Amino acid sequence: MSAALPERWRQHLALDRRRSTHTVRAYVATAERLIAFLAEHRGEAITPALLASLDQADLRAFLSSRRADGIGNLSAARELSAVRGFLNFVGGDDARVPHLKGPRVKRGLPRPVSPDEAIALAQDIAETARDGWIGARDWAVLLLLYGAGLRIGEAMGLNGDILPLADTLRVTGKRNKTRIVPLLPQVRDAITAYLDLCPYPPARDEPLFRGARGGPLSPALIRRAVQGARGRLGLSDRTTPHALRHSFATHLLGRGADLRSLQELLGHASLSSTQIYTQVDAAHLLDIYRNAHPRA
Repeated sequence: MSAALPERWRQHLALDRRRSTHTVRAYVATAERLIAFLAEHRGEAITPALLASLDQADLRAFLSSRRADGIGNLSAARELSAVRGFLNFVGGDDARVPHLKGPRVKRGLPRPVSPDEAIALAQDIAETARDGWIGARDWAVLLLLYGAGLRIGEAMGLNGDILPLADTLRVTGKRNKTRIVPLLPQVRDAITAYLDLCPYPPARDEPLFRGARGGPLSPALIRRAVQGARGRLGLSDRTTPHALRHSFATHLLGRGADLRSLQELLGHASLSSTQIYTQVDAAHLLDIYRNAHPRA
């Protein structure tokens, strides 16, 4: 019975939820680890009835074993999220998953989030969406914010006339000012994957990103999804959709981008708006110095 459960979970994720190959592999691996741990921890056959009887102590023991394997807080939080999904699947409508607060990720600067945190945030939102195409949509939107530096309103303002996708994207920002931003292959692939799954065919004069009923996607839904994910992952309350754009700018600056180029990518009307990122980057370096230097 226990060997069949991860396979049923795999089929549900791949066929019913239409999750990505990476997500399916990661979630099934978590289920297999949980079952292997419980077989030793409980010393009995792992059945749906046993999984339904798990309590907080069982989940804490499992997380402790994973921490002993060397995973960090962020990975532990995502592991717990996957366990919850698996137990909900096995229990069905009668599932009663023990409530357990996940480990908190150590906070540094409230903004920007780290690259790992940005991707973990987007993955968590995509993986917990109620439908596969909605997960693919949210993943694409968040990658646009982090990978192209768009404001959330700019992403929501994209229409089907941007298709077919190219290496760059024309974006209309504040005061109807347009700019050209590079479209990374990962971002382009994410949008394409969403369009392949979306039940509403794109039209040139219709919004690219659709809500569950086919209307324009509301920015409030993305903000709400980010709020839920940051709670599950233990991220700062200031981790917002706009913080991903902020992270895009700060990480580019940290890798040598000049202010004038950054101004153009962000669509700032004046260079003074862009100069704030030099202060953020300096503050980040100072924080590293204070934490690492023996005489700081």
